[in-house]
Amino acid sequence: MKKFLIMALMALFGLTTVSAQKTVVAQKNQQVFDVVEKMPEYPGGQAALFEYLSTNIKYPADAEKQKIEGRVLVTFVVNTDGSITDIEVVKKAFPSLDAEAVRVISGMPKWTPGEQKGQKVRVKYTVPLNFRLK
Repeated sequence: MKKFLIMALMALFGLTTVSAQKTVVAQKNQQVFDVVEKMPEYPGGQAALFEYLSTNIKYPADAEKQKIEGRVLVTFVVNTDGSITDIEVVKKAFPSLDAEAVRVISGMPKWTPGEQKGQKVRVKYTVPLNFRLK
């Protein structure tokens, strides 16, 4: 019985160590960079990004009715798999304009991730969205 208890405790300590090592590696990969050697890129480049934004932004009816225009500044993180997370409006214009900016950014396809020292890394990216009535 003692041998079984000792072996069970050893297995538990061994699993705890492996888990702690995985956590350290995961935390290391979670660092978010502002600038890297190779910045993330929207599929097709900047021109394709502007095309996507102009095609997908729908002017909110309440802002249009009140003739509200503005610039919304949105930041987000491009993950190592190219997915977009942590979307945040850092410069607000009007609630419905802000919400539309978040909607459009969250619907973007996966990007080409950024790289630092040959490794894919998470990178913070900022996009300004201008809302102008015609």
